[in-house]
Amino acid sequence: MCSKLCNPARFFSRFCIVVTASVALLAYAQDDPYKVLPDDLDGVAPNRLVQTYLNAAADEALKKNAADRDTLAEPEALAEYQKRQRDFFEQQLGGFPDRTPLNSNVVGTLDRETFTVEKVIIESRPNFFVTAVLYIPKGDGPFPGVLIPCGHSATGKAGESYQRVAILLALNGMAALCYDPIGQGERAQILKDDGTQLLSSTIEHTMVGVGSILVGTNTAAYRVWDGMRAIDYLASRPEVDASRIGCTGNSGGGTLTSYLMALDDRIVCAAPSCYITSYERLLDTQGPQDAEQNWHGQLAHGFDHAEYILTRAPKPTLICAATRDFFDISGTWDTFRTAKRWYTRLGYPERVAIAEVDEQHGFSVGLREAAVSWMARWLLERDAPVREPAFEIFTDAEMQCTPDGQVLLLDGARSVHDFNVDRGKALATTRTELQKNLTENEWLQAIRETIGMRAPDIAASYDIKPYGESTQGEIKVQRLAITSAGGIPLPAVVLTPKNPSDQSYLYVHGDGKAVALQPDGGAWALAKAGQVVMVIDVRGVGELESPENYKGWAQYFGQDWQDYFAAYLVGKSFVGMRTEDVLDAAWALKAHSAVVEKNPVHVIGVGEAAPAVLHAAAFEPNMFASVTLEDDLDSWNGLLGEKVTHNQLINAVHGALLVYDLPELREFVAKKGLLR
Repeated sequence: MCSKLCNPARFFSRFCIVVTASVALLAYAQDDPYKVLPDDLDGVAPNRLVQTYLNAAADEALKKNAADRDTLAEPEALAEYQKRQRDFFEQQLGGFPDRTPLNSNVVGTLDRETFTVEKVIIESRPNFFVTAVLYIPKGDGPFPGVLIPCGHSATGKAGESYQRVAILLALNGMAALCYDPIGQGERAQILKDDGTQLLSSTIEHTMVGVGSILVGTNTAAYRVWDGMRAIDYLASRPEVDASRIGCTGNSGGGTLTSYLMALDDRIVCAAPSCYITSYERLLDTQGPQDAEQNWHGQLAHGFDHAEYILTRAPKPTLICAATRDFFDISGTWDTFRTAKRWYTRLGYPERVAIAEVDEQHGFSVGLREAAVSWMARWLLERDAPVREPAFEIFTDAEMQCTPDGQVLLLDGARSVHDFNVDRGKALATTRTELQKNLTENEWLQAIRETIGMRAPDIAASYDIKPYGESTQGEIKVQRLAITSAGGIPLPAVVLTPKNPSDQSYLYVHGDGKAVALQPDGGAWALAKAGQVVMVIDVRGVGELESPENYKGWAQYFGQDWQDYFAAYLVGKSFVGMRTEDVLDAAWALKAHSAVVEKNPVHVIGVGEAAPAVLHAAAFEPNMFASVTLEDDLDSWNGLLGEKVTHNQLINAVHGALLVYDLPELREFVAKKGLLR
């Protein structure tokens, strides 16, 4: 315990400020009587503090990895780095299932003068149907084969730009397989009663991500495996030369192209479009995107966009980019320069290139031509510009593979939710065995590591800053900011009765302290009963809640969904960070007054803040006199089968169900005699 904590009177004097000084401080709170933080904290608004903190953590890790990476020169060191990064990537996806029969079925054929199109359904997993179209040039094969993962097109493989690039490939002597991703085209994972798709693709990707994250995988893993099995099918076709496989896709398809080209050695040449930038620029501009574009601990490990290219070097890779893309073009060029240095170091500078068109985001004609030219160069040894002629594309109906327009309407069809439920059942068994073989301290340490919480030095150092004082009746109201090793000032309001008891309460409400401090709220009732009460905003709540960036997303995932994914990328969780916040606030409350300093703290957690309170009590049971949880989440396992959840992303912990579930933690806290 630090020396500051040994002198409670010293802390108390810091909280008590003269009335004249409080006049200026109260200017911050003209609209909200319980507002604590000023509108500007060293150039950062309070609702951007979490984002700034997480971006700084990402920046530090990325710069360290880049510096270490640039010292590598020998081929052996470069190869070892590639293997380490690829192995980490696959590990963080949760590994891949066994290859099962594709059970491919050609369900229709379309004919054009120079090529044919086969409509195909395969199973990337048992009864997990993938709808695709295969464009085959007429003439003598076998032809090179190019996989086209779709971007965020509602119609998936039927989208105009994906049809056009596939037809252009076929016109230039290459077979092309374009398939529907989950959440798009005929592969919606969540349907309305009438059999149509309920959610937009990006929202659905993130919705299925909630359960996937809990079982130690993610949306990206399902997307990657679909792509790998699509390559299996492409390579199995007699018309295709399996030694000449390419991959190109735009936007979300550029993301999947980047993933696949880094993980699958069969991809000889690749051309990701309108995705590659740098994470520094992405976090400073657009911020994290939907669930498929984030995998756990990526940035903590220093895995930047450049790594997708470097892990496959020196295989041919073309970065397709748009000048006016929302994926920042300066980051794209930074990544290209990094890749060019590596390829030059390996002796193949000609195998990495960039094509930039003065366009907005999209697989525009210039990028389609560049991608097909690149494929022709490396798969056909034909180094000549490709130009896209005028041609008609197919209608959505012509591209449809299933009888009723959705794979989930096929007999026996399974969804991502079904596979997550299966995985959850298996983990329940292995989790029981794990817990039998761990001591109490080992289990708690495993939980601490799972939630990405900092080392147990909670009370080592923190600062308290007063922001004003007032009186309501016989209760003193003090506004404070608590800053600890977590690096973010936590807004707090302390209610102190005129004649306080020796008991104190820490009140953590998932909707923020403003709700807890409403006139009829529980905080005032406790204070009027003689208790000292501290009400705080934890990260992502109240004054620390980020503004909504995407209209409509908050109703499903809360306003902090981008901050959630930023934390996810740096190996942290909101449960872990908020647990730190609760413990920091408990220490500060105990130091607030000699009256309560010697006694444990009663703590109340409401709504989305309840899991953090539960974890805090499990880690530091001696800190607390009692734990009250209201409107808390029953279990993570129960979320796996729910098609649509609301505001559950923020408390999803990657791989939590490998180690524990919330009922097990509640039972642990109850055995300590704390749970009310």
